[in-house]
Amino acid sequence: MARTASRSRAGLRLHTVTSASVGIPRGRRVPRSKRAPKSEEPSTSGPAPQAADAAKPEQAPKSARRGRDRLRMLARLLAMACAFVLMVAFAVVLARLTLQPSPASEALTHTNLRPGRSLRAYLDQPELRDAARQIGGNLLLGVPFGILAPVVVPRTRGPLRVLLLTATVMLLVELVQGAMVTGRAFDIDDVILNTAGALIGYLVLGRRLSGAVHARERRS
Repeated sequence: MARTASRSRAGLRLHTVTSASVGIPRGRRVPRSKRAPKSEEPSTSGPAPQAADAAKPEQAPKSARRGRDRLRMLARLLAMACAFVLMVAFAVVLARLTLQPSPASEALTHTNLRPGRSLRAYLDQPELRDAARQIGGNLLLGVPFGILAPVVVPRTRGPLRVLLLTATVMLLVELVQGAMVTGRAFDIDDVILNTAGALIGYLVLGRRLSGAVHARERRS
């Protein structure tokens, strides 16, 4: 009995010393504010799956945009190829119309360096049909330049560039006619009419067509 009492007294002293060293009075509970915070474990249902799900929709539009860009590029190349073929065909027709010798009209042709001189001669003809054929034919020869050139070569877009290109090409054609082709002569009025026809073709159709084909390049 004495040993049991001594052991209980020793345990009581040890409990008292421990409580006093910690600074917590006996019989009181530790307040919640002083308790050690519980370690927060990362939840498996956090924002990580949401971020992965949000990344998936972004990849789909990128692939769709790439497909659209490829289709637009193919359509633009196809339009440029068609315009180039038409330009070559027009060049062949122009060469046959302007560079083919005409010995029968050699005595009737003469060089004209004065703007408006041939136009007055066309309008003074007794039949209006002949005047319309001369003036309208020269205008039509320039129309394909205003429509096709801006599509084949994007740098030629713009009224001034179309005028300069057409005037340069037709001026060379007229010089070759007057110097090398029998029955043909240089006529400055033909150059003016061809250039005017190119401007008409560009304003009516060439500007819209070139803008539709090269819209992506212009935005970039």
